[in-house]
Amino acid sequence: MQEHDISWVRTEMALAQSAPRSEVGPAAWLRQNLFSTPVNAALTVLALLFVAWLLPQVLNWALFSAVWTGADRTACLNAEQGGPLPSGWSGACWAFVGAKFGQFMVGRYPVDERWRIYLTAVLFVVLLAPLLIPRAPFKRLNAILFFAVFPFVAFWLLLGGFLGLSYVETPLWGGLLVTLVISYVGIVTSLPLGVLLALGRRSKMPAVKLLSVVFIETVRGVPLVVVLFMASFMLPLFVPPGMSFDKLLRALIGVALFSSAYMAEVIRGGLQAIPKGQYEGADSLGLGYWQKMGLIVMPQALKLVIPGIVNTFIGMFKDTSLVLIISMFDLLGIVKQNLADSNWATPQTAKSGLIFAAVVFWIFCFGMSRYSQYMERRLDTGYRR
Repeated sequence: MQEHDISWVRTEMALAQSAPRSEVGPAAWLRQNLFSTPVNAALTVLALLFVAWLLPQVLNWALFSAVWTGADRTACLNAEQGGPLPSGWSGACWAFVGAKFGQFMVGRYPVDERWRIYLTAVLFVVLLAPLLIPRAPFKRLNAILFFAVFPFVAFWLLLGGFLGLSYVETPLWGGLLVTLVISYVGIVTSLPLGVLLALGRRSKMPAVKLLSVVFIETVRGVPLVVVLFMASFMLPLFVPPGMSFDKLLRALIGVALFSSAYMAEVIRGGLQAIPKGQYEGADSLGLGYWQKMGLIVMPQALKLVIPGIVNTFIGMFKDTSLVLIISMFDLLGIVKQNLADSNWATPQTAKSGLIFAAVVFWIFCFGMSRYSQYMERRLDTGYRR
């Protein structure tokens, strides 16, 4: 009898099977993330109970019982309650925020000239958006326009005084305008200064290293308040007689120098994390010092410290509120200034104004944080499109 070959070889791939229902869907997500252990389940239940207790009161205060329009404090004082609230509470006085919104945004900038601020804001967004979109073309030209050309155009539009624009002195500036101006200048200048200081601190030239270490440790050893005081009151002592610096310019110099010292330490941490082989590989290719740093080492170091860089930017954005001590009114400062207006003196005025400022700060800081996380994922060596 002839023996038959009973071996069998699969010629097609097996069809993919769907995951078990217990491993996918909302129920699986809840079980894996919120109810994975008895402790997590207990904490989840407690958190839900706290939210169920707090959320109705917050919504009632912020929305249902809030006063949205009004000419003065009487609108908020005479408001009817929209629901149960704790004793001594009433709804938010958003009418105060609406009445003062213009000042919160631009301070006492002349109303007839505010088109210049709006035009500057449009240019800012138009130039910034392509830089944030990885696939946008003409990145180099866009970067030159945003970092080299836009500051001079914005300076001319906002300050004026020449080429047909009337002069608007900086003491009239205020609100979110001042916050964004100081933050923009601080961010644009602190990163390159921080890179140079970090390289200087790691330099093998004793003089360069000593100057970098002295500057970094001196600035990091004092509060920003002291730096602003020195920039505002002591800087004029070191300039020739008759020469004066604008108060806003002094604040810009102080914030830029202060943030650059912290940025230098963040970048130095990234440089120290680069393996020695990267330096040796660049040397073996015959690259010079600046080529090695600019093409090989620095791009890797900056990628590693994106969270630290953005954290410094966020801290600097919030620290702009300290310019109030040198009589400059950023968003928080001008909100606090308007709380003294007797026409809007109500128990809810301060809460409403400060919460509005907090929400604006949170929007900008959260936006920077989320974009940094996106860049981390995109620049990760394990990134897959």
